[in-house]
Amino acid sequence: MAHLLEKMAYVGETPWHDLGNQLPAKQPIEVWAKEAGMDWTICATPVRYMTEQAGALGSIMSFEDQKVLYRSDTKAPLSVVGGRYQVVQPKEVLEFYRDLTEVSGYELETAGVLKAGRKFWALARTGKSSALKGNDVVNGYLLLATSCDGSLATTATPTTIRVVCNNTLSIALSGATSAIKVPHSTSFDAQAVKKQLGIAVSLWDSFMYRMKTLSERKVKSHESMNYFLKVLCQTDVHVDPAQGFTNERALKKVQAMYEGQGRGAELQAAKGTAWGLLCAVTEFVDHERRARSQEYRLDSAWFGQGAVLKQRALDHALQLAS
Repeated sequence: MAHLLEKMAYVGETPWHDLGNQLPAKQPIEVWAKEAGMDWTICATPVRYMTEQAGALGSIMSFEDQKVLYRSDTKAPLSVVGGRYQVVQPKEVLEFYRDLTEVSGYELETAGVLKAGRKFWALARTGKSSALKGNDVVNGYLLLATSCDGSLATTATPTTIRVVCNNTLSIALSGATSAIKVPHSTSFDAQAVKKQLGIAVSLWDSFMYRMKTLSERKVKSHESMNYFLKVLCQTDVHVDPAQGFTNERALKKVQAMYEGQGRGAELQAAKGTAWGLLCAVTEFVDHERRARSQEYRLDSAWFGQGAVLKQRALDHALQLAS
């Protein structure tokens, strides 16, 4: 089976089951580009086609309204896009963090390439950190990701990671994520995005206050089952009619994780609380949910159905605590 993950680099503990190249802390952007497989550029050329004349090959013609994107290093094709499509280069994603790491105390932790170069990302720790009851520590991160195949706008997402189980959760309030999205129909202005993120990052204290509220909301057994039913049994049904069995497995798994099998489930903030319900779902999505490979699980947890599932888990947990 072809791997979804092209290449990845990281600092600290090995993420996602030994994927990637480990780096010492505080490496320059240039080192990250090389070790994360992001030291190439996306090239563009008009779509060309060969005409035929009475069974013989004719002229090579161009279709200027469409262009082929391809890698500068391998010349492998990436996608066919419209003539107005604005490309964001892999190195631009890393450069976004240069002043943040040099001046603002951010530290890059992972970066990499998915789907043979069609999607790439970088994740940096912001320096924000909070501890819920029982030293349940949550750190703040900023994820920047984009694609060159139309599957993802250039998206900057304030994200949290619960230290005890390495679960990721987008910072979201009022039913909406605080992500900043730049469609490929417009040019990517890194400084403008950072100005917008100034507002989003300031949501950290408000978000963690809500998480503290979740940690103080005690949950009865019937409430926990109702919560998991609402979160898990709305997902993927339209994709696979046989999903009911998977959901049954998922229900049993998250319930068991919530009741003590999950990492950090016995911590004071999580045991028998709405925070524990949310953590059981995020750990399930990030580490236990069925996937073709760890790379597919990562792609889903950050950008696909897994991310949708975690957002729904957060929304329902906040409803419980309101």
